[in-house]
Amino acid sequence: MHNSAKDPSHAVVWMLPATLLLLASGLAVTAVLAQSESEVTAATSQAQTLLRVPDVDYRRDWTLLGTFSLLADDPAAGAKEFHVVYMQPEHVDTYRKTGAFPDGAILVKDVLATRTEALTTGTASYADALIGRFIMVKDQTNNHAATSPLWGDGWGWAFYEGAETRKSVTTDYRNDCLACHEPAREQDLIYLQGYPVLQK
Repeated sequence: MHNSAKDPSHAVVWMLPATLLLLASGLAVTAVLAQSESEVTAATSQAQTLLRVPDVDYRRDWTLLGTFSLLADDPAAGAKEFHVVYMQPEHVDTYRKTGAFPDGAILVKDVLATRTEALTTGTASYADALIGRFIMVKDQTNNHAATSPLWGDGWGWAFYEGAETRKSVTTDYRNDCLACHEPAREQDLIYLQGYPVLQK
């Protein structure tokens, strides 16, 4: 009678399927982890792509929502900056119908330095050099919040200095952006009073 307990070759044959099973399981786990990392990388890349200065002539083709004038430290010196905000016309139409920003709506705010001088109409401030652009992208379901600290509270947030369009100086919207918008939380964190075109 064959005694498998004393036959090492039989033990090897018996252990081989178990070893292959463990190896296959390990490969499967590695594949799942690699797929998960790939999905996270893809989601992060998509979030970064969405939150960029648009590759279109938004000043010509989008709707001008409104302009905020920031006074200089000495009000007699006129305006220190202009904040000029644009949004896609179709999203303006949606907002006017629903009272809410649709998912994917992009707000572009040009932050402009100014010049102030005496003109024939009186002392006037007008736009000068571009300081940078602030971009907000509506994310109703906070779909991108888990992929980047630039997303949360229903929006994507990023500031681009000067003519830069791809590399944002914003590192975390909670630290860099939210405090300025918090007073407008009941208005979806947007200062709607400066955008008359959104009113019917």
